[in-house]
Amino acid sequence: MNQWVAHQFNSSAQQREAVTLGMWIFLATEVLFFGGLFAAYTVYRHNFPEQFHEASHHLDIVLGAVNTGVLLVSSFFMAMAVWSIQAGRRKLVVLNLVMTVLLAIAFLGIKGFEYHHKFVEHLVPGSGFHYDGDWPGRAEMFFWLYFVMTGLHAIHVIIGIVVISVMAGLVWSGRIGRENDAAVELTGLYWHFVDIVWVFLFPLLYLAGARG
Repeated sequence: MNQWVAHQFNSSAQQREAVTLGMWIFLATEVLFFGGLFAAYTVYRHNFPEQFHEASHHLDIVLGAVNTGVLLVSSFFMAMAVWSIQAGRRKLVVLNLVMTVLLAIAFLGIKGFEYHHKFVEHLVPGSGFHYDGDWPGRAEMFFWLYFVMTGLHAIHVIIGIVVISVMAGLVWSGRIGRENDAAVELTGLYWHFVDIVWVFLFPLLYLAGARG
């Protein structure tokens, strides 16, 4: 039997189908998880449109757009990593994975700068929250949703950094190659999902006040 096939599987094809199905099921649960947050945001946005519109003006749309570009480029490198491992180009796989990690770290750095700015402006929900506009309680709800949604997304980015770094190490050491490339492909699926979530978060949060 192929050394890369676990004992419970009859073939590498069966193993690939099983792990791929498992990843899609996991991503489906993640869609439900984030979907609940999106639904909550939609309800509050519908109920308090003017307050959400005003509160969103306190977000830096330029930094949000830059972070969107950063993650989209990282997805390109992740896709290239999958292509490279299928082509058996080990060094190129590692290079693309490292670039993905570096861009993910850059994303977190920009997000951390944004969080710091909100802390300085006293826009972090809680006892220290201060908002000069009308209906501060409703504006605070906007920022609750902002920090919860972007914070959970950041946690997923951190998990992605860890997993992708491990994949890079395993590929570099030769433990993962073209014969057992499913791990890199599934890591790619996870990373693309993380990017897609941000593609939805950016317009929902940063562009909430784009039109009156």
